[in-house]
Amino acid sequence: MNNKILIELQIPLIEKQFDLFIPINKKIGTIKNLVEQALVELTDSAYIPKEESNFYSKETGDIYDVNKTVRDTDLKNGSRIILI
Repeated sequence: MNNKILIELQIPLIEKQFDLFIPINKKIGTIKNLVEQALVELTDSAYIPKEESNFYSKETGDIYDVNKTVRDTDLKNGSRIILI
């Protein structure tokens, strides 16, 4: 599994946390969209995607650029991110 990393995703809006494997060759924006679509289904539409939502580093508070691939960020196995 050299092409995926395991991250911890927290979603304060619905007070949930998930461990996810994400591919390192996909853009952050693509992953965000897929995660949001899955959240809509998993929460029976309790989570509503917003265009202005972003992934943030839990450690630094930095926003992840939606145009960068995961490989080009500081994300690694065990990284903790927040979807706000």
